[in-house]
Amino acid sequence: MTFTRFVETGRVAKCAVGKYKGRLVAIVNVIDQNRVLIDGPTTKVPRQQYPVNHLHLTKFRVKFPFTASTKVVRKALEAFNLKEKFSSTRWQERARAKAKRCNLTDFDRFKLRLARAERNRLVNAQYKKMKKEVVNNGMLFGKPVKGTKSLPKRRNPIPKKEGKKKRVRKNKKTPAAKK
Repeated sequence: MTFTRFVETGRVAKCAVGKYKGRLVAIVNVIDQNRVLIDGPTTKVPRQQYPVNHLHLTKFRVKFPFTASTKVVRKALEAFNLKEKFSSTRWQERARAKAKRCNLTDFDRFKLRLARAERNRLVNAQYKKMKKEVVNNGMLFGKPVKGTKSLPKRRNPIPKKEGKKKRVRKNKKTPAAKK
């Protein structure tokens, strides 16, 4: 699988560190292999140089000229409808869910724990019911019951073991024999 998200002019990224963490910005210029010039007029991030390893690149790329002014970048981002497109991604959904979990109160966490326990009870009951049915059919252990579909044969059959021999311990003294 090849890379599809390159550090390039017009690439939309999300700041990962610092004062502007979580905000969307556009790369305006690549300064060197470690730094880029970013601008985020729609998310109130001023034009500045930013380390590449502090950015999360998104799949979106906006078309605007190399080293475009803030006014041009704003127009391009608004025409691209970046906020609507990004809000429909799984990335944004996970971020919303994470923020929701972080803002839970003690009582909310307690209610969540009870809800999970109830859900697990229902799932386990259904699982046991299904397992019982499979065991009764004989599909889980041994041969299937007459009239049911059999399991596919193994590709590499396990060799059968020869009869087991009982192991006898020698020099085993009983407590009565010691006295």
